[in-house]
Amino acid sequence: MSIRQRVGLRFRDEIEFLKGWKRNRTAVGAITPTSSATASRMASVIQAASGLPVLELGPGTGVITKAILARGVLPRDLISIEYSPEFCRHLREQFPTVDVRCGDAFALDLILGAQKNAMFDCVISAIPLLHLPPAKRRELVLDLLERVPAGRPVVQITYGLLSPVVSLPAGYEVRHIAFMMRNIPPAQLWLYRKRST
Repeated sequence: MSIRQRVGLRFRDEIEFLKGWKRNRTAVGAITPTSSATASRMASVIQAASGLPVLELGPGTGVITKAILARGVLPRDLISIEYSPEFCRHLREQFPTVDVRCGDAFALDLILGAQKNAMFDCVISAIPLLHLPPAKRRELVLDLLERVPAGRPVVQITYGLLSPVVSLPAGYEVRHIAFMMRNIPPAQLWLYRKRST
């Protein structure tokens, strides 16, 4: 393998990310792929032994997908929903046994189809929520929390100072879990969950 081929493999995610960012900067929502340290921190909430699948939203180039699989989730137990057709093609090449679906996370019932009533261990999201109206963000998080058991989390990455969803109804929790300096730009990780009774 030539040096050029090795460099191409090493920076494949970055190259795909830059292509996607150039095509649609608002939909991508970041300026570089998520760092592996940030991806690992997001995936750390997963309970692989729960027997439930994991739902990933906005996998982009697959950095977080890799961390989810490294956490012990079997590829068949991961559903990754990506809006960009180009990123979908890249993800399917990189993770041929992961269930990658191309579509809009705001139309989850449609995208999940026969699995629309499935319960997930947790949801790991890199959707750029700050580009959306607050009511739409809140609606999405509440919908996601109906798809995980009480007490299990929805984890969201953001590049703003505050949570993309600042308040939820009584019985729900919004919690800051990490400030990731080893990300460009630095990222905030937020956890949402319905309190178990």
